[in-house]
Amino acid sequence: MPEPTAGYFSRVQRLLPFLSWWPLVNPASLRADAQSGLTNAIVVLPQGVAYALIAGLPPEYGLYAAIIPAVIAALFGSSWHLISGPTAAMSVVVFTSVSPLAEPGTAAFIALALTLTLMKGVFQLMLALARLGVLVNFVSQSVVIGFTAGAAVVIASSQLPALFGIAIEKNGGVTGTWWQLLHHLGEVNYYSLSVALFTVAVCVTVKRWRPRWPNMLIALALASVLAIIIDPHHSHIALVGAIPSGLPPLSLPDFSLASISALAPGALAISLLGLVEAAAISRAIASRSHQRLDDNQEFVGQGLSNIVGAFFSCYASSGSFSRSGINYTSGARTPMAAIFASGFLLLIVLLIPGITTWLPRPAMAGLLLVVAWNLIDFHHIRLIISGSRSETTVLIATFAATLLVELEFAIYTGVILSLVFYLKRTSTPRVVSILPDPDSKHPLFVNAERRRLPYCPQLRVIRIEGSLFFGAVNHVQEYLQTIREPRLLIVGNGINFVDMVGADMLVQEAERRRELGGNLYLCNLREGVLRFLLRNHRLDDIRRDHVFINKGQAIHRIYDQLDAEVCRTCTARIFRECHIRPPGQHAAVKENG
Repeated sequence: MPEPTAGYFSRVQRLLPFLSWWPLVNPASLRADAQSGLTNAIVVLPQGVAYALIAGLPPEYGLYAAIIPAVIAALFGSSWHLISGPTAAMSVVVFTSVSPLAEPGTAAFIALALTLTLMKGVFQLMLALARLGVLVNFVSQSVVIGFTAGAAVVIASSQLPALFGIAIEKNGGVTGTWWQLLHHLGEVNYYSLSVALFTVAVCVTVKRWRPRWPNMLIALALASVLAIIIDPHHSHIALVGAIPSGLPPLSLPDFSLASISALAPGALAISLLGLVEAAAISRAIASRSHQRLDDNQEFVGQGLSNIVGAFFSCYASSGSFSRSGINYTSGARTPMAAIFASGFLLLIVLLIPGITTWLPRPAMAGLLLVVAWNLIDFHHIRLIISGSRSETTVLIATFAATLLVELEFAIYTGVILSLVFYLKRTSTPRVVSILPDPDSKHPLFVNAERRRLPYCPQLRVIRIEGSLFFGAVNHVQEYLQTIREPRLLIVGNGINFVDMVGADMLVQEAERRRELGGNLYLCNLREGVLRFLLRNHRLDDIRRDHVFINKGQAIHRIYDQLDAEVCRTCTARIFRECHIRPPGQHAAVKENG
């Protein structure tokens, strides 16, 4: 039989993911995307040059990396607003990985940088084919928000020297930048400061009163006019200046075994960094745009963009915080904005290479300050701080690490802390004693400790709210050993799964209680837990007739095994059976009958 049309289309859509968003493209979205793309193209001009110099490459390579990878990532990625290209973190890692092997700026250095880019893309594509996109699920919202806020401060701090018109040493650190600025406050260039603040004011005002207008483009244009008026001879305000022109040339990475072996450790590190960076940025924006992401598809887009880029003179690219932030805040609707940005950038470089000659650097700084401010999610920060102490710790630690250490390690810090708190929570599952509510006409069980209800001297009923795995066994076992009642009923609907260590603990507890003259019983087990115990023959050790469907059936059966003499003097009368008949009477009637 022929394959159904829906299944065939779904398969084609996985191979060509841009088919899923293409129906959203219309004249209105094209206008919005074109405006956003043009803004992005102008912003990336000085950025691309600066990042290429950081990476030890000629300045035009930063522009090449902003053109080709952005298009490939937009077509084959998942996020509608993420724009790939050169980033500060990627540039630093490229320089530190390749500079020990070749002199920066030389042909050998360029070839090795392109080889590193190709290997990065191959590693990322391999992870995508292995369906390991789920790995980014360990990057929690607190990590993303903390990292985003920290990156916003990093972006803003990097623009402060241009904003104040102060020349300082670029040591790459936020604290170093602030320290040097404090020591050079007397050298503030008020021409630069005026243009920067004017850019911010225009950008915010236009956004507030005319949200549909391209506020960033208007701000840059008016700031350029202001700079010409107050400094006609350009003696006080720094300009971006002209950039090299030309198409991205075809290139061939170095495929020698020696080069591949030498670059392999750095390629793996840079591939993982790029994926986490892209995932963090796309998630941060998706949390505002309410788009549902496919992390594995994002892996594909990032991998292909680096593989293709390596053959078009593009060095390692990843998701760009500043460009993606501009893309979202300037009103982009589809990935066509990234394609427009690449197209406009290519046209600008080819047709009007001198367009940036009159663009004030302070205006660019002011624009990026607005972008940085918009990246900070104050609403969710307040929710996290008021809602969870552990998540607040993760957020603050990630934010601080972003400012104090290299950007990639800040993400790892947040992820590791998230895992630590997660393991702490799961390794100490909540164990509560429950009893029938004496005030309810229905068989409703409540927390006995909270209600301060009297316990049955022969049977304790507890509920475990968490999984019984190797990390949680010790905590649960310590609680069970404090229970003095000989018979114990564990309500298991809160146990998500049990591993071998957890199953062995249940068997040991059953044997211990039998030695004390009691027994262990289980009820309300999840199907997966019950199947695991059966498959590993642990249910036979616990005894199958001690496993019940629900609490009512369990207590009814266990009640007949209680000591009638103890029940006769007991005043608690916990269970419904306590008011109907003494223990063992049902069994005696059955035997006589």
